[in-house]
Amino acid sequence: MSPLAPDARPAHLRLALGVLLVIAISACGKKEDAAPAAGGATPTAATQPAQPPAQAVSAEVAALSADDLRKKATQAYQESKLYAPAGDNAMEYYLALRDKLPGDPGVSSALTDLLPMTVIATEQSRDRGDFDEAQRLFGLIEKADKDHPSLARLKASIATAQDAEIKRAEEQKLSAEEEAAKKAQLEKERAAQQQLQQQQVAEKLAAQQAEQAAAAKREADQKAAAEREAEQKAAQQRAAQQTPKPVEKATVSANDLRPISTPAPRYPIDALRAGQSGEVQVEFTVAADGSVTSARVVRSNPPRVFDREAVAAVKRWRFEPIGAPVTTRRTIGFNPGG
Repeated sequence: MSPLAPDARPAHLRLALGVLLVIAISACGKKEDAAPAAGGATPTAATQPAQPPAQAVSAEVAALSADDLRKKATQAYQESKLYAPAGDNAMEYYLALRDKLPGDPGVSSALTDLLPMTVIATEQSRDRGDFDEAQRLFGLIEKADKDHPSLARLKASIATAQDAEIKRAEEQKLSAEEEAAKKAQLEKERAAQQQLQQQQVAEKLAAQQAEQAAAAKREADQKAAAEREAEQKAAQQRAAQQTPKPVEKATVSANDLRPISTPAPRYPIDALRAGQSGEVQVEFTVAADGSVTSARVVRSNPPRVFDREAVAAVKRWRFEPIGAPVTTRRTIGFNPGG
């Protein structure tokens, strides 16, 4: 969460001009052929050469501070606005933030995650004839990574599709009303498709982030438990070195254990809601000072439902100090009505 690509805005402008040149030449040729038949009528919107795409990052976004950009990028992620709408999406905010903080690894990671989705959205806009949106998304990709392997392919396919659309519009001689209706339909389809796709991707990213956070917490808990256990063992060793060894070591058994505190385990929420009962047999070791140094599940019924809470509860148990560590087993019952 790859080194950051440099600002590709000049390359984007050259690419946009190249695409527009191909479209303009094709459109001019078609208008000359169609002029006699049209009787001097004004060309429809579909036959007009495309306007140069706006800058990948709008001036309003670029003017924001680094702190504001980071906040807005996070908010856009949460609202599933990954690359749309224009001027208010995570892709633009992160690109502007990278311009201000070129070495930020979090920004680089976020752009790396967003690029594949933006490529797919560009192809979808191209396929439905929404060339303005396709050009805008193309500009985002190019600014994020001027060497991205999909740029050449997207450039050629957008130009080809746009030229084909101009030819189709000339042949059908769509009216201004029809072109307006088509444009409105394109915008409606764009909004619906992008909203659904971005929401799905955002949900997947959120699930991945939650799993990563849970894994990190588990690792931290295990490390902390290992450190506590190591400290307890070290304390026991220091105590053993400082205490004279008895002539005869008394035999200690599980019957010698005298509980001081044995808090009940927490009932798992899902099991409680389902009215599910069960039991877990836990094997644990009580240290000489009466603390529980280790615990593990021997058997459980049903499996894994109550294991975590049973082990957690046993680790909190305390007994009166004994002469030597003792390992024993206890069965812990779970009854929602108990």
